[in-house]
Amino acid sequence: MTASPRLTTTLLTVVLISIGVSLAQEYRERDGNRGRRRGGRDDRAASRTGIPDWGRKQALPDDVFTFVRIQYQSHNDWGWRGGKWRTDYPDSDLNFSYRLEQLTSLDVDPEGKILTLTDPELANYPMIYLIEPGEMALEEAERESLRSYLLNGGFLLVDDFWGDWEWENFYLEMKKVFPEKEPEELTLDHEIFHCVFDLTEKPQLPSISVAQRYGITYEPGKPGAEEVHYRALFDDDGRMMAIICHNTDLGDGWEREGEDPWYFKNFSEPKAYPMGINIIFYAMTH
Repeated sequence: MTASPRLTTTLLTVVLISIGVSLAQEYRERDGNRGRRRGGRDDRAASRTGIPDWGRKQALPDDVFTFVRIQYQSHNDWGWRGGKWRTDYPDSDLNFSYRLEQLTSLDVDPEGKILTLTDPELANYPMIYLIEPGEMALEEAERESLRSYLLNGGFLLVDDFWGDWEWENFYLEMKKVFPEKEPEELTLDHEIFHCVFDLTEKPQLPSISVAQRYGITYEPGKPGAEEVHYRALFDDDGRMMAIICHNTDLGDGWEREGEDPWYFKNFSEPKAYPMGINIIFYAMTH
């Protein structure tokens, strides 16, 4: 497997937030619910669930950041919407890609991709996203490919799993990938919390249903879910290979941004997008 490439200097330069259009202003200007405007139309707009399609630039069309979601098997996938790896898809990926294109200097692929860990294309993308791994069950070939990908320069973003039991399952799976390494808790003074947006707390996002029903920031009924954790895996040179966002749900903040102004104002805008953009910037520059 070849080393996973970083973004080119021309593309990356510096990720610079545009102050011209705030998220709140953009929220008001985009009518309807981006995540739910399907309308039954059989066209490209309908397939993007109302999320704008900005198209690729004609010059260097492949010199873009692509949001890559990982498809994997879980212990209890049978009959569950095709697998837990699909959680929040496609609106989460499309909304986040749109915000990256809108608010930063990155050129972003409007489509994104879904890949398995053993797909030969994996090495072409510098960052991958893995969601709801609390019941993840990898095969040996997937573990070997993930290990190779990360050691060769790739970056893994893990999101949306809750409580002690789901952590234990994920931890044991990752120990099979890296028996010699331990996840390290990131303190709030770590650069990843300040590199673009200067965050004053480690963001904890509940699902929109929990936020609306209970008014709390964690998933109830899951022991150990109350405290948010951002842990990392580092290679032997000290490079962060993975950030593990436990007891939080960044993906719901991206997916559900258009459903409830209160949820958008309290979770999507101040937490989900700033943390996601910080992670992308940090991963692409270290």
